[in-house]
Amino acid sequence: MQSLHCEYRDHTITASVMPHPDSPLPYAAGCLITDPHGHTSKRMSMQMKFFSDLDNAQRVSLAHGRALVDRQLDQAPAQG
Repeated sequence: MQSLHCEYRDHTITASVMPHPDSPLPYAAGCLITDPHGHTSKRMSMQMKFFSDLDNAQRVSLAHGRALVDRQLDQAPAQG
C-alpha cells in the first residue's frame, strides 16, 4: 500500500492508515509527521475515525497532520 504524503510548513506529513479487514469501515486514519530536522513522530491516530475507502482515509489523515502542525507551530514561542 502506497501512502500519500505532503509538505506543509517545512514538515512532511505521511498518511498512516491502519487496515482493519473484518470491519465494515476497514481503514483507521492516522499520520506520521517529520519535522525540518528529520525527526519523525510516532503514529498520530485519529480517535475512532474509520473509513470505508483507503483514499478518503489517507486524505483525512493528511488534513489531521496539517492541523497538528498548525497547532504545534502556533503554540511555539517566537524565536529571536
